[in-house]
Amino acid sequence: MFTINPNASDYCFDIITDQEIQSYPRTLLWNKSTDCCSWDGVHCDKTTGQVIELDLRCSQLQGNFHSNSSLFQLFNLKRLDLSFNNFFGSLISPKFGEFSRLTHLDLSRSSFTSLIPTEISHLSKLHVLRIWTIIDGIYKLSLGPHNFELLLKNLTQLRELNIYGVNISSTIPLNFSSHLTTLRLPSTQLRGVLPQRVFHLSDLESLRLSYNPQLTIRFPATKWNSSASLMKLYLRGLNITSSIPESFSHLTSLLELDMAYSNLSGPIPKPLWNLTNIEFLYLENNHLDGQLESLFFNRSWMHLERLDFSSNSVTGPIPSNVSGLQNLLWLDLSSNNLNGTIPSWIFSLPSLTVLSLGDNTFNGKIQEFKSKILNFVSLKHNKLEGPIPKSLLNQPFLQVLVLSYNNINGQIASAICNLKTLILLNLRSNNLEGIIPQCLGEMSTVEILDLSKNSLSGTINTTFSIENQFIIIRLGRNKLEGKVPPSLINCKYLELLDLGNNELNDTFPKWLGDLPNLKVLTLRSNKFNGPIRTNNLFAQIRVIDLSSNGFSGDLPLSLFENFQAMKINDENSGTREYVADTYSSYYRCYLIVTTKGLDHELPRVLTTHIIIDLSSNRFEGHIPSIIGDLIGLRTLNLSHNVLEGHIPASFQHLSVLESLDLSSNKISGAIPSQLASLTSLAVLNLSHNHLVGCIPKGKQFDTFENSSYQGNDGLRGLPPSRDCGRNDRVPQETILVELDQDEEEDSPMISWQAVLMGYGCGLVIGLSVIYIMLSTQYPTWFSRMVVKLEHKITTRMIRHKKRY
Repeated sequence: MFTINPNASDYCFDIITDQEIQSYPRTLLWNKSTDCCSWDGVHCDKTTGQVIELDLRCSQLQGNFHSNSSLFQLFNLKRLDLSFNNFFGSLISPKFGEFSRLTHLDLSRSSFTSLIPTEISHLSKLHVLRIWTIIDGIYKLSLGPHNFELLLKNLTQLRELNIYGVNISSTIPLNFSSHLTTLRLPSTQLRGVLPQRVFHLSDLESLRLSYNPQLTIRFPATKWNSSASLMKLYLRGLNITSSIPESFSHLTSLLELDMAYSNLSGPIPKPLWNLTNIEFLYLENNHLDGQLESLFFNRSWMHLERLDFSSNSVTGPIPSNVSGLQNLLWLDLSSNNLNGTIPSWIFSLPSLTVLSLGDNTFNGKIQEFKSKILNFVSLKHNKLEGPIPKSLLNQPFLQVLVLSYNNINGQIASAICNLKTLILLNLRSNNLEGIIPQCLGEMSTVEILDLSKNSLSGTINTTFSIENQFIIIRLGRNKLEGKVPPSLINCKYLELLDLGNNELNDTFPKWLGDLPNLKVLTLRSNKFNGPIRTNNLFAQIRVIDLSSNGFSGDLPLSLFENFQAMKINDENSGTREYVADTYSSYYRCYLIVTTKGLDHELPRVLTTHIIIDLSSNRFEGHIPSIIGDLIGLRTLNLSHNVLEGHIPASFQHLSVLESLDLSSNKISGAIPSQLASLTSLAVLNLSHNHLVGCIPKGKQFDTFENSSYQGNDGLRGLPPSRDCGRNDRVPQETILVELDQDEEEDSPMISWQAVLMGYGCGLVIGLSVIYIMLSTQYPTWFSRMVVKLEHKITTRMIRHKKRY
């Protein structure tokens, strides 16, 4: 009935042990000429020869699962496992309820959809029921009203109930099997209060109720009946109404405890000290406080492998006299208020794979690591100093190295290229100097490279290989010089390139437009020069910042024509996507945006945050009206150039434009009244140009201050200091300049004969004054003033005479 597709079982694991399982197409090995009882995954009763078990987990099956399947002819089945296949779009057939002898049913991760049929509750002999189903974060399966109660009421023999990602939307009934050893109901939208009876199940070994924020937990104050047997307790992301009670001290068999994101508060709970067999302890993202020393001091956690206490409010240094944690593989104390030096016992842990101590105030040097199996190291946002330890550069399994925002100095040794499994390297904002190792571009696994905000110098002589996987390259805010390396064209996966704030001296690298995935390009504050001439695509570009360089010539019309991604307005798409967001949990894609002369740092870049910044160059000519086609544009900065001509009326189509800066140019004409339709416009700067006429009224234009228009002596209208129509508040020089333009518009009933007579009289009077001045030897300055006035009056009289 099904096709074989390896992607149908792309990630298989044992739900109980969390161990990965290798998938393979079991059914391809079935041979019709042999007894089916010998087939892989088929088990028969040795006496009757009837099929009693069918194990097809991770078998790469794909297709529709129909109710007329021959599977339902196997009436004697006791165990059925269809997990980790792809039956997308298929319903769970009511016929599953006809397997009356079934003790084990596993439909996990097989993409069934719609309602779970009530007939499942007929399987009264079930010991194990597993149904997992979330696809792309969306609930694809659900239980009808009251079906959960019916299910638990009838399945009285259950030992394991394992339902994940099913929309149950119910309370947990009081009536359920007393034989339960495993109760797992994470992400099922449970609500209400967890029945106390759950804690008193005498055989309960594993309780997992995570990610049900509407479920309230109230722990028993006294010893639980399940205390001796409980080994795994996962209550992440719940609403826990109390602190950890003293009854926790009786959970002597507990191996794994996860109460992260559960709103716990107060000092570090003392009952945790008695968990002498604990292996995994997750308490991150709570409100726990107190001295960290109380967590470690004289405590015997000989078996502890993972400790995550991140994002709390614990203080003080890490105790230096800790022993007995030689099995520690994972230590995360990031985002607290810890200080002092990092003690040597941490660097001496022989089996350490994950170390995260970022966002504290640790000082001192990073010591050499004893572990040779490090996978993840993050020490960001501290006050650490000294060089990068050599032991970090010789780790065969290291994937993430984050040392950003410290005071680390010295050079980046070429030995860093020995990290053959490295995916993310972030050394941002330190005091590193010297040249960038040439071999960095040949690291075939690195996807994120951030060396920005250091003191690196020399040319970028890195050769980027064809096999590279770079998504982000950030070398900005250094002292790099020379040209942009042409081998960057090999970075076909590159989404963000930041070379800004260096001393690069080059023409515009137009060939970057051929990179198929480039979304953000920052070349700001360098010494780039010359005109921009390109026919290259830049089809996916969302942000282009070429500000503060020496680019010249006309604004690049062909460049704007090729900005295809900017011609789409995704404002109402309903989804929020970010540029280069693959590793957002421990790397933020910062971006500096300049509006009204101020730099703002965005912590993440939305794909809808479309920005063009060509400010502070030597661009000239007119502003192309084609910019009005870039309807997704949110920030446009063309300030501090030599642009002239008019503001294109086509800007009215930029419906999501939030910031427009055209200041310090030579732009003339009136402000198009159509711009008043831009209701998203929050920042407008048209200052220091040659604009004339009335400022548009209404909507956003009623919110802009005087600073948006200053330096345009020909503008009138709002704000109040330039009230349109009240000439007594306008400087005299402005009236003379604008008189011929506005009299026809504002005073159509004026008699032009009278105007001409007035000018004539003025001319006679003016000439008389000149004669008197000459005959009486008036001062020279007065002579110049009168001649200038005469010229203005004569010019306007001639102009109005022609109009009339």
